[in-house]
Amino acid sequence: MTTSETRIQGRKTEKSAVQWAALAYAAVFLLVGVAGFIPGITTSYDTMQFAGHGSEAMLLGIFQVSALHNIVHLLYGVVGVALARSGTGAKHFLLWGGVIYLGLWLYGLFVEESSMANFVPLNSADDWLHLGLGVTMVALSFLPRGVQNRGVQDHRVEDRGAQRSPRQL
Repeated sequence: MTTSETRIQGRKTEKSAVQWAALAYAAVFLLVGVAGFIPGITTSYDTMQFAGHGSEAMLLGIFQVSALHNIVHLLYGVVGVALARSGTGAKHFLLWGGVIYLGLWLYGLFVEESSMANFVPLNSADDWLHLGLGVTMVALSFLPRGVQNRGVQDHRVEDRGAQRSPRQL
């Protein structure tokens, strides 16, 4: 069995390109969500607030985070892992997740960082990251949902005159 194969209910299946992309993004969201709660990886950790622009905690010293922000990343990761179980689910996770991130990018452009409406919180580094995430997630949602058979073909031919058991009829 290759590394791209899994067993589900006794049958062998492979993940499609869009499923691998969704899993990769989901894993990153999970890692970022956890990292946001680790002092040292998150600077000024003692200033972290549950929500709002007043949180001065910075993931990797760059991205402004709050507890709510970290929880949202964790939830995104969990949803991504769950939806990546099928090609269609993975496509929807990447497409609609990307659309949401593009919306967050626009939100970050138009909402003042010190405004009470900045509940996430967001800074300019977050804005650029959200643009990158949104564009790449939407683009990756167009990857193939099906699995390509790599050189393996099934050459079964049904013999139309062969006897069939009652179960086959």
